[in-house]
Amino acid sequence: MRPIGIFDSGYGGLTVFREIRQAMPQYDYLYLGDNARAPYGPRSFELVYEFTLQAVRHLFDQGCPLVILACNTASAKALRTIQQRDLPRLFPPSGTDTDGLPTRRVLGVIRPTVEAVGDITHTRHIGIMATQGTVRSHTYELELAKLHPDITVTGEACPMWVPLVENYEYESDGADYFVQKNINHLLARDPLIDAIILGCTHFPLLYNKVRAYTPAHIQLMSQGEYVANSLKSYLRRHPTMEARLSQGGAARFFTTEQPDNFNDSAAIFLNHPVLAQHVTLA
Repeated sequence: MRPIGIFDSGYGGLTVFREIRQAMPQYDYLYLGDNARAPYGPRSFELVYEFTLQAVRHLFDQGCPLVILACNTASAKALRTIQQRDLPRLFPPSGTDTDGLPTRRVLGVIRPTVEAVGDITHTRHIGIMATQGTVRSHTYELELAKLHPDITVTGEACPMWVPLVENYEYESDGADYFVQKNINHLLARDPLIDAIILGCTHFPLLYNKVRAYTPAHIQLMSQGEYVANSLKSYLRRHPTMEARLSQGGAARFFTTEQPDNFNDSAAIFLNHPVLAQHVTLA
């Protein structure tokens, strides 16, 4: 197997995996969750980079030519260093790579969402609801400045949202309190916002509550759909990489925590049973 690798620090990346596999069911997939060391959001840039590189190396060792960082924090704090420093050194282009890119590649979830938002906002004011690490990295602002320099970005850290999801409290009254609090705070800072990016892959499970407390004219953007569409386009534009991927329609799951715990939680995200294997990253 030469599967597409999908990595997240926790379970949220399963929402991205679900959309990618639905859009491209023919490929093989390998999902890795570093659940034992989650959450990544409060961790330093250096530690997130170290953990992410360990995960990427593991997926490469398992035969993945292409890895998707289905984690906003990893995409914000580690992706650029891995792309610009590690991959060219470890996996230089071969003679068949006419695009001049490394033979192993890593993509994130931020760029596809940024590319899409320009066609969605009319006021050119958007909000980002994400973890503390993603907001503090200002990665969305940097990427938006490259593609849409006229857009004003307001970030809102939502530190309680991931714990609500991972502790199965995303439908509770307590979730209502925190969701409403963060949305009100975001919109008070910029009332002109007409699009909000849910900049954490856990947040789709809170979508109904976010929608309930957000004015109807504001569009909510969950990342899975945009990442899946972007990946389809990427593989069309990079046929050498596409040819490296096996197409057996299989999916395997690995976790750094106890598999039984992962299986129970993953079934909620995917709506079907999962049998994961334990792995240690170092």
